Amino acid sequence: MANFAKPESALKRAEELINVGQKQEALQALHDLITSRRYRAWTKTHERIMFKYVELCVDMRRGRFAKDGLIQYRSVCQQVNISSLEEVIKHFMHLATERAELARSQAQALEEALNVEDLEADKRPEDLMLSYVSGEKGKERSDRELVTPWFKFLWETYRTVLEILRNNSKLEALYAMTAHRAFQFCKQYKRTTELRRLCEIIRNHLANLNKFRDQRDRPDLSAPESLQLYLDTRIEQLKVSTELGLWQEAFRSIEDIYGLMCMVKKTPKPSLMVVYYGKLTEIFWMSSNHLYHAYAWLKLFSLQKSFNKNLSPKDLQLIASSVVLAALSVSPYDKLYGASHLELENEKERSLRVANLIGFDVEPRSEKKEVLSRSSILSELVSRGVMACVTQEVKDLYHLLEHEFLPLDLALKVQPLLNKISKLGGKLSSAASVPEVQLSQYVPALEKLATLRLLQQVSQVYQTIQIGNLSKMIPFFDFAAIEKISVDAVRHNFVAIKVDHLNGSVLFGKQSFYSIALCAASGFLDMGMWRQSIEAEGLRDHLSLFSESLSKARLMIYHPAKKVAKLGDALSNLAEIVEKEHKRLLARKSIIEKRKEEQERLLLEKERVEESKRREHQKMTEEAEQKRVSAELEQRRNQRILKEIEDRELEEAQAMLQEAEKRSKRKKKPVLDGEKMTKKDIMELALHEQLRERQEMEKKWQKFAKIMDYLERAKREEAAPLIESVFQRHLAKEATLHEREQQQEIELSRQRHAGDLVEKRRLGRMLENERIFQERVVSCREAEFNSLKQERQERINQIIQTRKQDRDTRRKLIFFLRKEEEQQKRLQEEEDARKHEEAEKQKREEADRKAKLDAIAEKQRQRELELEEKKRLEREEVLGKSMPMSLEPSTIGRPSEAGATAPAATAAAPTPGKFVPRFRREKIDVAGQAPPPETDRWSSGGRRDERNSFGGGSRTSWSSSRRN
Repeated sequence: MANFAKPESALKRAEELINVGQKQEALQALHDLITSRRYRAWTKTHERIMFKYVELCVDMRRGRFAKDGLIQYRSVCQQVNISSLEEVIKHFMHLATERAELARSQAQALEEALNVEDLEADKRPEDLMLSYVSGEKGKERSDRELVTPWFKFLWETYRTVLEILRNNSKLEALYAMTAHRAFQFCKQYKRTTELRRLCEIIRNHLANLNKFRDQRDRPDLSAPESLQLYLDTRIEQLKVSTELGLWQEAFRSIEDIYGLMCMVKKTPKPSLMVVYYGKLTEIFWMSSNHLYHAYAWLKLFSLQKSFNKNLSPKDLQLIASSVVLAALSVSPYDKLYGASHLELENEKERSLRVANLIGFDVEPRSEKKEVLSRSSILSELVSRGVMACVTQEVKDLYHLLEHEFLPLDLALKVQPLLNKISKLGGKLSSAASVPEVQLSQYVPALEKLATLRLLQQVSQVYQTIQIGNLSKMIPFFDFAAIEKISVDAVRHNFVAIKVDHLNGSVLFGKQSFYSIALCAASGFLDMGMWRQSIEAEGLRDHLSLFSESLSKARLMIYHPAKKVAKLGDALSNLAEIVEKEHKRLLARKSIIEKRKEEQERLLLEKERVEESKRREHQKMTEEAEQKRVSAELEQRRNQRILKEIEDRELEEAQAMLQEAEKRSKRKKKPVLDGEKMTKKDIMELALHEQLRERQEMEKKWQKFAKIMDYLERAKREEAAPLIESVFQRHLAKEATLHEREQQQEIELSRQRHAGDLVEKRRLGRMLENERIFQERVVSCREAEFNSLKQERQERINQIIQTRKQDRDTRRKLIFFLRKEEEQQKRLQEEEDARKHEEAEKQKREEADRKAKLDAIAEKQRQRELELEEKKRLEREEVLGKSMPMSLEPSTIGRPSEAGATAPAATAAAPTPGKFVPRFRREKIDVAGQAPPPETDRWSSGGRRDERNSFGGGSRTSWSSSRRN
């Protein structure tokens, strides 16, 4: 194992080895670097190393090396740069695919080269013996050795990548892309065995995902993006399985899709459900399960009618016709008649399982499932309105086979309808995901159904019929096929038929054929006893109906004689009164019944509304409770994560501190205080120590490399003369050997030349005959070529004429459609312009109205401001008049009182720095306009006393004005 100071050194060493042709050593060097524990920190160099590594693995077809390297690289970059792993894997798959395509293009016979049953199987012993025994390898064998190994490697690449990317939430998209490419590989090269293994691999990955729920970076299937990726992978698996004809694997894919949706309790998009039911119809048709095939078609019809807004009436008619014909193709009798109890239980379980797949109920409940049967699907066709969408031929066929009683000419009337139906079908233009509809596939089943209906109706009318007459009534089959169909019908208790080939007749009844054969062989057969034994319930019903019809006809021809009653003369209009009363009672009864029905309907509607409200309330309560629980869980999880992060950081800091202390024991012990130093300080100290050790190690390696360089140079200087002497001896030996081989080659050439001259003289006698034969062959082939050339020219002219007519028709159609589109576009533009003009007009009107309202509001605000200003002026005027009136008596009338109140006024005056209200400041200003003599009379002459007396007077005047 090579040791490198840096990853760049390993990459450089690998490139040097590749340049000298030592790819195995270069691959081993890179493998040792990738798997080493020393280089676990991801850098950009690791990505370049992985690119070179996978290139070497692809060139040398080393799949196991590639798998080991990718697994190690995943562990290195998963938490740092997961996109780097994606780039490496994409490059790996691209290289493998490119080399496989290159090998395929170099091969001349791809079909022979890929004729391998299993890509993972080793060579057989007989192949190895044949390769050693045979002298020359054939073209097929050379192609096999050139192409097959690369396709084996490509298949191994897909398996490796899927194994690496499985069950990782960060690599879901790449996993899905790889699975899609693997499916396309199997589809392109018809690899059925590999497709089965691929499906099993993906199935096991999903099973492990559900098994190990505590796995790190586990994908969350409840997320819409993850669920869509998994679902798209299963849909692609289903498509490829059906295209390759692997119907069992396709059915397992259907079960995988249903199981996946049952896990998450969700229903896929309608577009995916259309593909699901489309493939389900193909699977059930190939397995001859006509009943399930019809139910799948019914589901497909419902989806297309509900969600496909672009579905054309013609395509809808084709789909509806397919649904009805598929339902009619179901066998009219129960095939489990006479089966054992175990078989019935197995069939019941299978029917419930298939019913869940068809119904796609993600929460299956067996008690609510109804049994799938022919009668139930026919009733659903009528209730869902499918019969209103089908073609007229299908309607007539349904009416003939299900409602008409025509024992003699039923098949003759059905045959032209089947001929018309067989010509219908084709690709649906407005439903791309629906498979191609071909109604002709139902014709054999419908012919068999028509035969069974005819036999059933004939058995109700006739007791015996000649074989020839029965064959004429059924033009679809010969009598051997009719007999085979009859045997199946008798075995399943659908009809009672006995064929007497001795007399050439068909007997209908329930008596055993063995007793009839004995009586016929003995020659005495009582016809009365025969009629009594084979009489059926259907025959008695028809005879009774026939008797009633004859009685009605006799009464219409021969009217009964009317008896004249004495009471009739007196009450001539009694019959009319009774009839009117009877009609009135009937009307009253019908009204009562309608009222009862209406009351019951209202009651049911009320109960349904209450039940829906109750369910909605219950659902809201459950959702609220679920949200609360999820919020609590999320809060607890966040707290737990924060606590774990803090504990981990504390443990890392303690570990770093202990490591630093251990390291300091060998060297100068640093001053460390574990309680006061933080994790950041410890990490900086540890990184500084690691950097110093790395620098010392690099210096040692440089010194060691210099010593090794000197040693290697000395060895080569000593070995140079020895190598030169050995080379000269070898050169002399080679010259001698060359001269001897040259003489031998000259002698052999002379012998071959002499033999060739003898052979030329022997064959020269046949030149004339060869020339005559060649001329005859050339003349015959020239005549044949001319005739073929003339036929080809005529065929080309005919094709050109046909294509010209088609081109003209198509151009006319395109011109007409373009004109229609232009007219529709012009009308749409006019409508848009009109709507735009109306919108602009509404905007202008709204702006004018808003401007008027703003002007009115502005006027109102100005008026309010003027009123406020007027009130303020009036209030100031009133205050200005009242203050001088209050000052005169206080200063003139009672001077001693003014002097006594001076200290109080001085105390009440505002001090500097103290807040004074606005109204007090105004009063002080007004009072400051008093005459100077009055203020000086009571003041002591000081500036501060003057201010105090002025403040006291203003306060007294303000209080007197308040009292006034």
